[in-house]
Amino acid sequence: MNRRSFLRTAYGTAGAAFVTGLASPRWLQGAAARTANDVLSLGPDKIRLSRLAIGLGTFAGNLQRQMGLQGVADYLKFGFDQGLFFWDTADHYKTHPHVKQALKSIPREKVTILTKSGVSTASEMKADLDRFRQELGTDYIDIFLLHGVHTDNWPEERKGAMEVLSEAKEKGIVRTLGASFHSFGALKAAVKTPWLGVQLVRINPAGVNMDSTDPAAVAALLRQSKAAGKGIIGMKVLGEGVLRNRVDEALHFVLGLDCVDCFTIGAANRGELADLIRRIPANAEAAKAA
Repeated sequence: MNRRSFLRTAYGTAGAAFVTGLASPRWLQGAAARTANDVLSLGPDKIRLSRLAIGLGTFAGNLQRQMGLQGVADYLKFGFDQGLFFWDTADHYKTHPHVKQALKSIPREKVTILTKSGVSTASEMKADLDRFRQELGTDYIDIFLLHGVHTDNWPEERKGAMEVLSEAKEKGIVRTLGASFHSFGALKAAVKTPWLGVQLVRINPAGVNMDSTDPAAVAALLRQSKAAGKGIIGMKVLGEGVLRNRVDEALHFVLGLDCVDCFTIGAANRGELADLIRRIPANAEAAKAA
């Protein structure tokens, strides 16, 4: 089934035209096959990571924590052995100790760790930087994000935290900076905020659990940020489980977007993660084919 036939089946004739325009495959024509373990350089700081991040925050981390401390560590090791060395965590997920446990069997320099803080002030961020590194068992953090920005004026509201992170980057404590987004207004402000190196943004074909129910509107903003040199990480690719029965459709969609570099998905176990790894190349080829 070619791309347009696939989209017509999934969305209907009108929807097929809409999504084909949104996720134009022209940029993929002639490109090498895409896999979960492709190695990329993200954003202006060229952070090395795998195309698929292992997410540790499904339902605020509850899904992954059900595996237990060593269970999550073994799960991360399983992913690492498949070439997935990009780990997505946050203070809110309560999975920092699980990452620390995994680092007992995996060299720190071999993985890329992303974490997030929801604080706004300079003093709070200084405390979080110290605590996070202790909890994670690392001297530095590869990608540090302001967590869940949702107001139009977030660059001013979180100025204190941003200044501390900028200083931490100069000292090598943090390698690149950014934010995760939870409103369309906040996402619009991101386009005009040069402080950001990385954006973590909700994106899926159904507009589920996104900053807008219109994926085209989100993609338009992401293209502007991408043109400004920012790295774009997709999240909620499966709508936090809402699209669990539409996995191929969702993967096909995100792999066809020219404004998303990589993406994070929080699987529940090794089997689900292995299934995602298996599905990605076929859906990338489908997205590539006109």
